[in-house]
Amino acid sequence: MGMMGYGGFGGGGLLMGFLGPVFWLLIIAGIILLVRYLWPTVGATAGREREGSALEILRERYARGEIDQEEFTRRKQDLK
Repeated sequence: MGMMGYGGFGGGGLLMGFLGPVFWLLIIAGIILLVRYLWPTVGATAGREREGSALEILRERYARGEIDQEEFTRRKQDLK
């Protein structure tokens, strides 16, 4: 039998056969965590941007005289 005495895996083949997939799973999980850390969730950021842009539009409409102060105040409270 010689070197094939461990069922054809060699000295550490069984261990390496198990650790190989585990290694790649850890690499993939690390990449996913890195991406999530570097690029925060889109929904949280988009909500704040939308609120800011809505308030900006409201201010512009008030500045142009399209709405009066009462309506501006009421709509501003609705945005909060």
